[in-house]
Amino acid sequence: MNLRNAIVQNLQGQNPNELSSVIQDAISKGEEKTLPGLGVMLELFWKKSSAEEQKLVLERMSSALQS
Repeated sequence: MNLRNAIVQNLQGQNPNELSSVIQDAISKGEEKTLPGLGVMLELFWKKSSAEEQKLVLERMSSALQS
C-alpha cells in the first residue's frame, strides 16, 4: 500500500470536527511528518472543488504567502 492510500484510509469516515482537529493538531505541532497527510487532504479537496472554489483557495494562499 502506498502512503497516499494509507492516509486516505486513516481519514475515511471522520466528520468535519474530527478533520478540523487533525488539521489543527498538525499545524500546532509543526512537524514535517504531518505534511504528506495535509497534502493528501488538499489533493482530495482540490479534486472535488469547483473552479471557483479553487480560485478562492489560490487567492487565500497567495495572500497568506505575502504576509
